[in-house]
Parts: sequence; structure tokens; C-alpha cells
Amino acid sequence: AGAQRGRSSPEPEPEPEPEPEPEAFAAAARPASSRPCGTPRAPLPCGAVTPFTLHPYALNPNAGPSPTLQAASCPHTTKAFATMQAPMMVMNVNTQRETGRQAQLGNIAAAKAVADIIRTTLGPRSMLKMLLDPMGGIVLTNDGHAILREVDVSHPAARSMIELSRAQDEEVGDGTTSVIILAGEMLSMAEPFLERNIHPTLVVKGYNQALQTALRTCEQIARPIDIQDTLAVEELVRTAIGTTFSSRFGGTVIKLAVDAVRRVVTYQGDRPEVDTKRYAKVEKIPGGEIADCAVLNGVMFNKDVTHSKMRRRIDNPRILLFDCPLEYKKGDSQANVEITNEDDFETMLRMEEEFIENMCAQIVALRPDIVVTEKGVSDLAQHYLLRAGITAFRRLRKTDNNRIARATGATIVHRPEELQESDVGTGCGLFEVRKIGDEYFTFLEECRDPKACTILLRGGSKDVLNEVERNLQDAMQVVRNIVFEPKLLPGGGATEMAIAEALSREAQGVEGVEQWPFQAVGQALEVIPRTLAQNAGANVIRTITELRAKHASGGRHTFGVHGHTGRIADMAEEGIWDPYSVKVQSLKTAIESACMILRIDDVVSGTKKAPTN
Repeated sequence: AGAQRGRSSPEPEPEPEPEPEPEAFAAAARPASSRPCGTPRAPLPCGAVTPFTLHPYALNPNAGPSPTLQAASCPHTTKAFATMQAPMMVMNVNTQRETGRQAQLGNIAAAKAVADIIRTTLGPRSMLKMLLDPMGGIVLTNDGHAILREVDVSHPAARSMIELSRAQDEEVGDGTTSVIILAGEMLSMAEPFLERNIHPTLVVKGYNQALQTALRTCEQIARPIDIQDTLAVEELVRTAIGTTFSSRFGGTVIKLAVDAVRRVVTYQGDRPEVDTKRYAKVEKIPGGEIADCAVLNGVMFNKDVTHSKMRRRIDNPRILLFDCPLEYKKGDSQANVEITNEDDFETMLRMEEEFIENMCAQIVALRPDIVVTEKGVSDLAQHYLLRAGITAFRRLRKTDNNRIARATGATIVHRPEELQESDVGTGCGLFEVRKIGDEYFTFLEECRDPKACTILLRGGSKDVLNEVERNLQDAMQVVRNIVFEPKLLPGGGATEMAIAEALSREAQGVEGVEQWPFQAVGQALEVIPRTLAQNAGANVIRTITELRAKHASGGRHTFGVHGHTGRIADMAEEGIWDPYSVKVQSLKTAIESACMILRIDDVVSGTKKAPTN
């Protein structure tokens, strides 16, 4: 109409009649009022399909032949065009992300892979692993923690599993293999629940209920032990290290562990304190044989006397300990001295000598036989001490100095001017310097009531000594756990089967979907006796079925799998027991870590650029 008003001719020319549209165009251009808003148009002859119907009010007739969309005109139009926008990228393109079910199943697969690495190292018939480090060194061990410590993994869930064994090793020192196998089995049992679309929170709830039942069962079947009963304690340690390389050496390592822990235990009121890491030092000297190993009734350290003329053997020595240098004080930074008179240089030297002479006189006044310092001893100080018949040692480690102080009753002094008679250590019975192999070692032995000791290990090679030391540390941790909590649980998988039986009984009273994960914990605990039977070469299915029947029949809860033969035996008669704290800590750590990994539903990994200055 507007075009016609602008024409000069009053008579309009007749418009040509439109050609009839094909049915396809007619269907595609059908008005929106004749079909529901938002339904797709019919396909055009070219094959294109307009995704959404445009509302009639969305067209602006004033825009000429190219109509534009008025976003505020119709809500349906806004929705239609919002979906046609390009996707918004929030994260970096290099970022890898796993979400939902994919992340959960990936974490479970990683945990199972870590558990499979050390599954064969469980039990007395376990296999050894040979690990090569980047520097070409070799580690031969069947200790779960030592193996996982050397393995390099990239998956975050696998790293979390390796942290479990470290936490178990620091807390109780034993059960590192069991906790990894249990955690991997707990996650493996949760996989079918996730595939059935059961929410991980319900699985975690069932697992936590099962943990409380398991702890109550452990409390009921625990047996007390007297820590003064040497035979019972040694039998317990024999069970703990029976799965290790050192079990081939008989009772040597067992006696070393029991003697060392009893020597360093102290009591703060009624509470015992056992610090084997600080006060029970292991000295490994290649050569000799395992039978030469011993726990010294005192301490030793790898040092020789500072002067060749000093005495090398003293009975009932008086010992002084310092953590300061026995030499002239030097400036902390560069110091310049300006001398204008030729006599001043001699005066300065004489002042240094007088300072050292006064220091040595203060030491000699207390009549010590041995002086030990963590810092240096000057040649002049050695001369004065030698004239007084005093043997001196220098640059001793701080840890060794602390052990000497605890074994001999001496006090570490910082300044010679503050020396008192009470600082002298008189608890040592014999001082002697001996040569072992190519090196000199100082022995302070026959101490009266030493609360520190040195464990001397001899063996054929360095690899053997390293493995014996690892096993000895585990054995000492077992004795330490018994000192803290003198209770035992049956070994050989008997405790796990007793807990599984208790869970299957109580599962009938659990309501809702949590009943399935509750029962699954009991099935997962059977992995311990199953792995023991498998490593011993027994018929796994027949053995586990028979063991399950013995526990279900209401018999004794001490039946388990004998690690050497693979047959079912009564653990009480065989004398196979585990410390209560180790078992309980394994259960807590395994179930809680499985719950933590199950709650992960998003794994984001990517490179983040370092900030630039």
C-alpha cells in the first residue's frame, strides 16, 4: 500500500497472480496458530528444517524484506533462539574432566588396580617384588607400604589409596597390605550398586553402619594379653612378621624387637610412652651373619677419637655432652681486624689461646673422662684435653647425642661456664672404641637402666640388611601397639569371617536400600581369607565355603585359614593372633577411604599456567 501511494500513475497495474505453492512449501509455511508453538516445521524441499515455529508477533513489519526477531515480543521465541546459541566455554580447552558415573567407575577401577599390585604379598606364602628406582637401585620386599612408596602412579584415586598405606604405617606400623586390599574390595563391591542407579550417599550410609557393627564385634571377640609374658609377646610378633622375609631367620628378629621396645619404654604417670623412632637406632653393618645381631645395653655411634693418643677403653666413664664448639668464637659473617702495632697481632693470638685454655679448664674442673660435642674441637683444645687424660669426640649427630644423654644420664650443656656436677653422666659401665670392617665404632655399654638403645644388624649384603630393618621396624611397632592396648584378635582371616557372619545376621534388621551395602561389607571382608588361601595354593572356593559354614554353625570364631598349608585351622590352637589396634585401624581406614572415594563425582585435571611477574 505504501508503495502504491508513492506512484505517479493513478491507475495501478494489475499484479500477477501467485503460482500455487507445492504442498511441501505450504506445510512449512503454515501459520503458527494452526499448530502448537515450539513444534518443528515440516521439512523444506531443500532438506532444511526450521527448528522452531516463529510466533506471528515476532516479526517486525517495519524492517523491510528481512524480518528480525523481537526477543521481548514472545517468550517462546526467546527460548527458541537461546538454544541455537554457541555453547559457552568456561574451562580451559586443555582441561580433562570426568563427571558422574564415569568418574566413579574410573576411581573404582584405579583402586582395584592398586590393590591387585600387592595382593600376592599377603600371608606367609607371599611373593617378593623387585622394584627398580630411576637411579638403578633395587628394592626387594613384600612389605605393602615399601612397594607402594616406590610405585609412580598418575591417577588421583590411586594416589589416595597409596596415602592409605602410609597413614596405616605411621599409625600402627602393620597391616599396610591388608588395608589396601580391603579398600579395593569395598569399592569393587560398590560398583554393582552404582550401576543399578543407587545413590552413592545410600551406599556410604550402609558402609558406615557396617563399620560400627564390625567394631562392636571386634570388641566382643578380643582377648587380653599380659605384656610381661615374654613367650606370649614373642608368639604374637612371630605371627606378625611370619609373612615377611625375616621369618626365615627364626626368632632372632623377634627377640631384637621385644628387647628394644622394653628397653625404651617409659611411663608418664600411668600412660606408657614408646619412642622407638628416636631412641632405638638401627645400625646396619654389612658382613658377619644374622646371628651376630644384638640389642646393645647402651648406645653406639660411628665415630673415632679426635686424637690418636686419647684413651680407647674406660671403665665407668664420666661423660660430658655439649652442643657448642670447643674452639675460639668466629664471627658469623666476614670480620676485618685492623692492626697498627706489631705487638697487637701476638696479643690477639694470645687472647684466642687464653679463651680456649679457660674453656678447657672449666671442663677439666669436673674431671670427666669423655667429652662429646655436636660442633668442632680445635687442635689446641684437643691438646689441653689430652694432657688432662680426656677423650674427645666431635661433630656428633643431634639424635645420637640425645640417645647418649638418655642412656648415661648426662645433660647436654650449651656453655662450658654453666657446667655443674649434675650434668655429668655416670650411668655407663664401659666405653670402648672397636673396629668393625673398615670403620671405627664407639660403644657405650653396660649402662644402668638405659632408656635408649642401639640395634646392631649384621648380614651378608645391603639388600638383606634393608629388608631385615623394615621387618624389624614392623615387629617393634607390633610390640608398641601391645604396650598401648594389650588386646588380641585371632588372625588368619578368622576375625574378618566372624565380622562377616555378624553383618549377615544383623542385615535383616537394616531397613531400606542400605541393607545391600551393609551385607556387601561382609562379603568384601572375605577377601582376606580368600587371598590367604589363594597365596597358599589351596582350593579357594572349597576352603571359603567350608570356613563360612564353620562360622555360620555357631562354632568358635577363631577358625581361619592357615597361611602355610591353606587348610582351615583353629587360630587359638595354632597361636596365630593379631594386635587389636592393627585390625581395628585397618577396618576404619579401609571403609572410611572407600566412602570418601565413592562420594567423588567430578574429577578435573588440567594444566594451570604459572603466574608471571
